[in-house]
Amino acid sequence: MAFFRSIRSLWKALGPGLVTGASDNDPSGIASYSIAGAKTGFALLWALPFAIPFMVAIQEMSARIGALSACGLTGNIKRHYPTWLLAIVSGGIIGANVLNIGADIAGMTSAAQLLFPTLPTMLTATLFTILIVGMIIWLRYATIVAVFKWLALSLLAYVAAFAIVRGDAYDMLIHTLLPALAWDRETVLMFFAILGTTISPYLYFWQSSEEAEEVRERNTRIRVCKFRPLSDNRLNVIELDTAIGMSFSNIVAYFIVALTGATLFSAGARDVETIAHIAEALRPLAGEYAYTLFALGLISSGFLAIPVLAGSAAYVLAEIFDWERSLDKPFSRARAFYIVLALSAFIGLIVPLGGISPVQALFYTAILHAIVSPPLILLITHMASNKAIVGDHISSPTIRGLALGACWVMAITGILLIIPGIW
Repeated sequence: MAFFRSIRSLWKALGPGLVTGASDNDPSGIASYSIAGAKTGFALLWALPFAIPFMVAIQEMSARIGALSACGLTGNIKRHYPTWLLAIVSGGIIGANVLNIGADIAGMTSAAQLLFPTLPTMLTATLFTILIVGMIIWLRYATIVAVFKWLALSLLAYVAAFAIVRGDAYDMLIHTLLPALAWDRETVLMFFAILGTTISPYLYFWQSSEEAEEVRERNTRIRVCKFRPLSDNRLNVIELDTAIGMSFSNIVAYFIVALTGATLFSAGARDVETIAHIAEALRPLAGEYAYTLFALGLISSGFLAIPVLAGSAAYVLAEIFDWERSLDKPFSRARAFYIVLALSAFIGLIVPLGGISPVQALFYTAILHAIVSPPLILLITHMASNKAIVGDHISSPTIRGLALGACWVMAITGILLIIPGIW
């Protein structure tokens, strides 16, 4: 009985960290992990556990900034840093988010058509967008968080799909514990895609804003974008939530790579470029159950990720212009915030309706992430050491070191990929 009470207490404590981590496995991310598995097999499995400490460090700093200032990253940049920096950061994150939303809507539509082939593309994409936006506008914050937490658990469908396939566990373990990065452009590109998909800028903004919203929900009279201390217990809960959420995210991603590595790569089906190609190639190799789980997981991940992407874009503009911003406020009290959220989703709808493939959108999003992430990580590291924002609750040297490590790994990998003639 005590064990179940502990589980219930832990589940109740989980929130922004778990939701943020799970939203990282969005449809475009699932496509990226699947393509990596299909093209390289188990060779890059080590990259997922490798990324966990980097991801935890960056998200822990973002969460700390939001919780201690009751304000998201954008609001703090506006208050403490130059205007030109605010313009560059906000423009980059909004552009990347809208493109990512488009890739995710296209991915959800493709997944739905796998299960129901006669569904019209334009109508399905539009209905998904309307349903997601309506859910965010009409549901209260507590309900949204509860729904998101259960949607996060639905991503375990990929673990179940791998269990059905029964891949070579010994071979997986070897590739996980003994990293091997082949020095060819395709493998390095896949590694870069995994990093760009896993360590995504929208995660920083969303978790920071949601931690700030949690603080404001507890104290409605609090002054935003101004440091206020929190108890060590509260900060420990935030750190635990973040560590569990990011670990969960990478465990799911690990099994997506393992699933496609054990089936598509092993069978020689390596030239997959769309979600439909991946699923259709998976069907005869993994069976009907794994195929269905793959498609359902894609749809579920979109319902989780698109509100996070659109919401983080809305928080960015709301903090710039000091609009009312809260998922707990009715539409009438935060009209501009919800309009931006809806517009972000519907502008993203242009991607599937405009004939741009999910893979193209994923490629362009990865480029934007490559441009935005390294300098943004440097900025977040500075903010997590700025006493005007976090007071004496400065992130530890280990956390800051891991974040800077992620910055340099992403920057160096990106530079290697664009140097002419290196390959």
